[in-house]
Amino acid sequence: MSLFAIDEKKCKRDGICVAECPLKIIEMKDAKSTPTPTVDAAERCIKCGHCVAVCPHGAFTHTMMKTGDFPPMKKEFALSPEQAEHFLRSRRSIRTYLDKPIEREKLQKLIEIARYAPTGSNGQLVSWLAINSRAEVAKLTGMVADLMREMVKAKNPFAISYRLDRTVTAWENGTDLISRGAPALVVAHGPKEYGLAQVDCTSALAYLNLAAPALGLGSCWAGFFMLAYLQWKPLQQALAIPEGHVAQGIMMVGYPKYKYHRLVPRNQPKIEWRT
Repeated sequence: MSLFAIDEKKCKRDGICVAECPLKIIEMKDAKSTPTPTVDAAERCIKCGHCVAVCPHGAFTHTMMKTGDFPPMKKEFALSPEQAEHFLRSRRSIRTYLDKPIEREKLQKLIEIARYAPTGSNGQLVSWLAINSRAEVAKLTGMVADLMREMVKAKNPFAISYRLDRTVTAWENGTDLISRGAPALVVAHGPKEYGLAQVDCTSALAYLNLAAPALGLGSCWAGFFMLAYLQWKPLQQALAIPEGHVAQGIMMVGYPKYKYHRLVPRNQPKIEWRT
């Protein structure tokens, strides 16, 4: 069976699919010929879907992917530059959450959106751990506090720089400055031997972070959790990331307690131009 099929009546022989294939496994013998797979196409194809998605005529069908999985883009949903800037600037890191659990279906939807983030060679090797329990998050947060306490005692430079003594004291007094009382944590992890695991997981979590407000949720990178995960055995054991995988990023998720009403400024970018 051929890797793909071309609708001869729809194909305009414009060569767009040939130009856009990342692996260059689609070829045309001349300007009038129909696109065909190279001899090694089947073994090299990464199933990225570019060929199907880029064809403006709907002439391309990939035999390894379902046609129904390629819905048309809705032009009316395209953002203008102003809308895109507003969307990105309006996202806030949420650190105050309602005492309200997240519906499993909603957290599932959020992760499903995040899976569309780009991955190296379309490997799609990002895996997820969703901890959707405030009690469990609080238990894990206590383990992070334990590490912080040890770092403070050892006068660790990081503990001094970030005043972790205050964070520990706040935790002991009932104020959570570590997970901020979030009802859920989402962990992205990937194969230990995969060189781009950190890049892919970070990209996926960024998608999750940006998509959260559309579902009425808020999120924030759980930096203290990652700090602890990388060096604190009790937390590693509690998270129980599958053998051979390493957590590359952790996100706090929950319903925001407050709404923001203004966009905020940021420093001007430092750019070195080379032309």
